[in-house]
Amino acid sequence: MRIGIVSDTHGSLTAFKKALEALGPCDFILHAGDILYHGPRNPLPEGYDPRELAQTINRLEIPFIAAAGNCDAPIDQVLIDFPIQAPYALFCTEKLRVLINHGHEKSVEELVDLASRWRMDILVTGHTHVKRLERKNGLLIVNPGSCSLPKDGIPSAAVMDENGIKLINILDGNVISVF
Repeated sequence: MRIGIVSDTHGSLTAFKKALEALGPCDFILHAGDILYHGPRNPLPEGYDPRELAQTINRLEIPFIAAAGNCDAPIDQVLIDFPIQAPYALFCTEKLRVLINHGHEKSVEELVDLASRWRMDILVTGHTHVKRLERKNGLLIVNPGSCSLPKDGIPSAAVMDENGIKLINILDGNVISVF
């Protein structure tokens, strides 16, 4: 099974398409929030087209599992056919339990505690626009960074399969980090 992980697209159709291309074929896409709107503190990202981004998401032939971010509004659900879950989205298989939360209301430490109590294997967050891949208290923490407005300079996404998880530069497809 191959799982793509993105966050903070902020309405950028261009960034979402580059992320999908860099991730390659996936069985699921997990999104850690801030899907359509750029937010009042952010500049308009390249390729800002929230309506077409929503339509592109709706045309996905694989499940799209999303947690709401601080820039997501209830009206966004009118445009996106997949549920935008708040404040948490859960992704579970026979062998894997993933908690997805944007990360704007609780600290990573609070989310790690919650995910540990819920016996999750992986915590996926967003919000900071900065990549993070580490293990803490037996829990794998993944922040794919932002594919549209990266604060660390490299637009990114993550992909997870039976070989592990990789953070990927969506501009050139190069692997940034592996766990």
